[in-house]
Amino acid sequence: MFDKFKVSEDLEKMALDVLEVARDTGRIKKGINETTKAIERNQAKLVFFASNVQPPEIVMHLPPLCSEKKIPFIVVSDKKKLGKLSGIEVATSSVAIVDPGDGAKVLKDLVSKLASK
Repeated sequence: MFDKFKVSEDLEKMALDVLEVARDTGRIKKGINETTKAIERNQAKLVFFASNVQPPEIVMHLPPLCSEKKIPFIVVSDKKKLGKLSGIEVATSSVAIVDPGDGAKVLKDLVSKLASK
């Protein structure tokens, strides 16, 4: 369903590394409700969502919402990995970076790579 939004493994790894840095030195929002609010309030700098969310309708609104707000997003392969890298013990369907912290430069580079994809 989200195959057209898939990115290379290298780009996904880069994005997940930025997420870890933001988690430790900046601010992130975890879960579909917090992510959606961050997008609607134009606070999100980058949005992640997992391709293996069931049912997929839970996250289907994120790509059009991000596009409307001109917020970059990336689809990752696994919601368990997304939860772990977000600092929680359970899987999460989506995460938004609100403040990249020390990862600001890498985030800027990543966003430009996503834009040229």
